[in-house]
Order: sequence, then C-alpha cells, then structure tokens
Amino acid sequence: MSHQPLSREEVVATAGWIASVQLPNGMIPWFQGGHCDPWNHTEAAMALLLGGRRHEAERAFDWLAANQLDDGGWCRYYLAEGVEDPRRDPNVGAYVAAGAWWHHLITGDVGFLEKLWPVVEGAIEFALRLQQPGGEILWSMDPDGQRGRYALVTSTASIHHSLRCAIATAERLGHERPEWELAADRVVDAIAHRPSAFAPKDRWAMDWYYPVLSGALQGETAVQRIESRWSEFVMDGVGVRCVSDEPWVTAAETAECAMALDAVGLVDLAGDLVTATRHMRDDDGSYWTGCVHPQCVRYPGGERTTYTAAAVLLADHALWGDTPAAGLFRGESLPGVVDVTRVAENVGSSRDHRG
Repeated sequence: MSHQPLSREEVVATAGWIASVQLPNGMIPWFQGGHCDPWNHTEAAMALLLGGRRHEAERAFDWLAANQLDDGGWCRYYLAEGVEDPRRDPNVGAYVAAGAWWHHLITGDVGFLEKLWPVVEGAIEFALRLQQPGGEILWSMDPDGQRGRYALVTSTASIHHSLRCAIATAERLGHERPEWELAADRVVDAIAHRPSAFAPKDRWAMDWYYPVLSGALQGETAVQRIESRWSEFVMDGVGVRCVSDEPWVTAAETAECAMALDAVGLVDLAGDLVTATRHMRDDDGSYWTGCVHPQCVRYPGGERTTYTAAAVLLADHALWGDTPAAGLFRGESLPGVVDVTRVAENVGSSRDHRG
C-alpha cells in the first residue's frame, strides 16, 4: 500500500475541527452535545498542539486542573452542565501525565510543565492507590471509596505509559520518585506474567495491542503478541476491528495499533494502517468513529468523534512527524522498561502499602 501522510493543511483542518467542538470552559466532549472523559479530552489536547492550537490545548489542560478532585482523580464522564458518572477511573486521570510531557516535548515550555506538576503528581498517586500486590491496577473507585473488583489489561497498560511520562516529568523538574519506577516495573510483571490478574476482555482489540503501545511489552515478546492475533483484528486495507468477532472497523483503534506497530519497528505495516484511516476522514477534517465492513456504513450512527480525530493525528505524527514528541510512543524521552524475563526477580513478592 502506498503510504499517505497527512499534509500540513490536513493536520491544521483536523485540529481546527477538534477546536470547534471544544466548550468555552475548555472541555472537549466526544462530539457536539456528547460527554467527555479526561483520557480522550487529554488526547484531543495533544492533537490540538500538533495543529498549532496551543491556546486551545492549554485551555483543555486548565479544565483538567480545575476539575481535579481532592483525591487526585477525576470523575469518569462529564457533560457541559456537570458530572455524568461520578466514579473515578485511574486510567483516564493518569493520562494527564502523557499530555503534560507531550506538551513539553512540543513546546519546550518548562514553566507550563511546572504548572501542571501538582496535577500530574496527584493523578499518579491516585492511580497507584489502586495498585494491587501483584502489580495490576483496579479499574475504578466509587465516590464513597469502594474499589472496583477487578483490573483491566488496557487500563493498567495505559497507566504504565502514563507512569513513564510522569517519571520523565519528575526527572526534568528535579524530583525523585523511585516508588513510581517500582510501580511501573510491577505493572510489567503483571502484564507479562500474570494474565489471570485481569478480567478477560480478549475480544477487544485494545487488550491485544495496548501492552505493546504502552511499552509494557517490548522486543520479540511484543512482536509475538502482535503476530499472534493479527488475522483476527486486522482487515487489510480497511483497518482494525474494535472487537474480533464483528466487522466493526474503527479509526481510533486503527491509529493506535499503528503506533504500537511503529513502537516495535513494524514501520511499513504501521504506515498501512494509518493510510487505511483515510476512508473514514470527512471533508472538514473530522473522522467518523468507524464503519461496518464491507458496506462501510458509518458506525455508530454516523458519529464523528474528537478522540478519533486526535488518535489519527498522533499516529500520523508518530510515523512522519519531526518534533521530539514523534518518538514518545517508541519510548524516546522516557525511562527504560525492565526486561520482562527478569522483572519478577526485581519486584519479588513485595507488597505495596497502596495495595
């Protein structure tokens, strides 16, 4: 397949479309009139920076700071008029660390990174309060403090990437957080060696590629994971199914999987996937959430989403961008990841006081 990177004009148009959905208070909902979660909100802010929309991106970070709870977390979902789901999700909150580090890589602005440090620190500390002795991180906490009953692979893997971004931020600002490094090692241990620690979500593509995208799995182990289920999830020339048993191709999963491939050196295949998102691009720079193959009926219901547009911009930049942020999902600028064959020895059976 001939690869088709986005032109500068296309990147600007997509960022402009995302900005058109942003509310006056800085919140970026999934679509006009829809709800917002802090993870996808942060990803949209990262995409705004790629399109030269720094002011709008920083308003999005200001919204996160203004809505952070006293315990360091955020509610799962917000509407324009307030909270929709008051449960706390440690993954969606921790991703602010990735957004803060991305902002620094794009702008070089240490002052803004310092401004966001208390937000990042609070978000990471909240997430790690839900880490279990085996390394996995429970997926939620109710407003009354009741913890979720299980952990999810995608959520825990994403928190691993956020942890590495937070550690890089701490180092850049002169803070030492060795306990965060240990927590990241323990996540690797859980993902690599303890699959039974996670609720089974095998039909979902994110559970397949996210341990690779997050950097929790690297090298041959990561490549083997990708190869093991490639034929289940990837439709050549069309994109990645969000679930293995339905012909539902989504642009966000396709773009994220491309970044996972790029992270382990499968660059040509990554380029094929990013190029495959073009059939879900609209004339105004927005992206349809997905399509049902082979009719390519827009799914769900003709929906265009800010997080989908953002994922495509991030993937395009990872493959063909020229800023320091382009290498973020390859682990460039981040602390290294322990060897999965040795991590069990390193972390042993030590119990974390947060577990």
